[in-house]
Amino acid sequence: MINQIESGKTSLGIEFGSTRIKATLVDKDCNPIASGSYTWENRFENGIWTYPLELVHEGLREAYASLKAEVKGKYGVTLKKIGAIGVSAMMHGYLAFDKKGELLVPFRTWRNTITAEASKELSDIFKFNIPERWSVAHLGQAILNGEKHLESIDSFTTLAGYVHKLLCGKNVLGIGDASGMFPIDSVSLNYNADMLDKFKEWAKGKGFNKDIKGLLPPVMLAGQKAGELTDAGARLLDREGDLLAGSTMCPPEGDAGTGMVATNSVMPLTGNVSAGTSVFAMAVLDSALKGYYPEIDVVTTPSGKDVAMVHCNNCSSDIDAWVKLFKEVGESFGAEISMDKAYKVLLQKALEGKKDCDGIVSLNYISGESITNFTEGKPMIVRDAGSTLRIAEIMRSLLYSAFATLRVGMDILYDREGVKLNAIAGHGGYFKSTEVGATMASSALKTTITVTQTAGEGGPWGMAILANYVLNGANESLESFLQNKVFASADVQSYTASQEDVLGFSKYMESYKKLLEAERVYIG
Repeated sequence: MINQIESGKTSLGIEFGSTRIKATLVDKDCNPIASGSYTWENRFENGIWTYPLELVHEGLREAYASLKAEVKGKYGVTLKKIGAIGVSAMMHGYLAFDKKGELLVPFRTWRNTITAEASKELSDIFKFNIPERWSVAHLGQAILNGEKHLESIDSFTTLAGYVHKLLCGKNVLGIGDASGMFPIDSVSLNYNADMLDKFKEWAKGKGFNKDIKGLLPPVMLAGQKAGELTDAGARLLDREGDLLAGSTMCPPEGDAGTGMVATNSVMPLTGNVSAGTSVFAMAVLDSALKGYYPEIDVVTTPSGKDVAMVHCNNCSSDIDAWVKLFKEVGESFGAEISMDKAYKVLLQKALEGKKDCDGIVSLNYISGESITNFTEGKPMIVRDAGSTLRIAEIMRSLLYSAFATLRVGMDILYDREGVKLNAIAGHGGYFKSTEVGATMASSALKTTITVTQTAGEGGPWGMAILANYVLNGANESLESFLQNKVFASADVQSYTASQEDVLGFSKYMESYKKLLEAERVYIG
């Protein structure tokens, strides 16, 4: 292993998640050998969910520094040379720049639900769903609002695209991440030309005369070389100055694409669900959807295959808040409880709860949720007067709630489009307690949930695999590379909820939908 590290036969994946920036280093066979991370939080400033770019730079350096320290501690060598590097991040959002590369407005993240008007207009024009968080919806809303910064706009991109350019100077984007900026044509594997023309015409009618074709980053496919780490990029990444320039850069991707890669879910009729701060499920299609729905996004795999995506802004944040509360209760009585133990004990309690949560229903909306038409959120928990108030049912209800909105979208794929998946691969923080998370997800999604031993590595590992693919996947499709070289001997565990579990969740959903109406009244 030391020889691989010293000779630069490693690959590095860096992913900017909602709450953590994580870096994962893999060997030539894609086995994780070191990792590092940095914790951060988005901010709600002037009505916008955002992260300051200074924090992006700091988090990048800190995540790499902790990885570098782990390499030194485990192998006794200083990390100086890396074969390939890839950057991924939360998809969508809006980073707009002028010709000098200066940011024109604060970064607008995927979490914002301020683009409803543009989203609807563009969806109607394209006859294709344009979700509120997509980059083109943000641009469209800025046009409708007549925002002054549009006079100076020269380009716009995603967070992954921004960091990639910092490291190698190239303004490009992997096709999966690009598909969250603007619709992709599955034949040309580029932005949909007809829709580009329709947007140009629509924007011109609103007084915006710049051609969107010149504003979007060029599209690249998995396996293509997307630049090299520059001296400036190496200095930004490694503040100690040990890292050498020259690493191959792979196309930057979104967290949806890295999730598909990390779960070997890039072939048609495979699927995966990523559950953390947000939750999304992906189904790789073997044919185009018959209709278009506000609840369903159509994006692509990193190699360009169509994917039906159900994305929900809210997932585990409310669970985290309740775990911290229960931990505080225990500590008030003098107990010493680590966060790891709190999660382990409380999540396990959920398995003891009644299948329908005994009339306890929670709504996990920290922020707005476009699938159910909320522009803001206020978490709620209610119970029937006859409910027995126990931790087991509360925890089960919280875990159910994290998947309830996702179920609304998945039912469209199941019932209206006839999509059938034999199993869905799970990954992300929700599956940290594998048995609990997989059982609850299986109850919600009505299918088998598979979890691999490496599922906990998540997106940054998937990004490192994509970086490795550029170096070692010559003349081989991404699908074949994953199947034959990365997952050939993977340890896969499968969980299928009982019929009683599935029925319990369905009963819970009936109450959950009623609670949505109460939320509308509460928000006003």
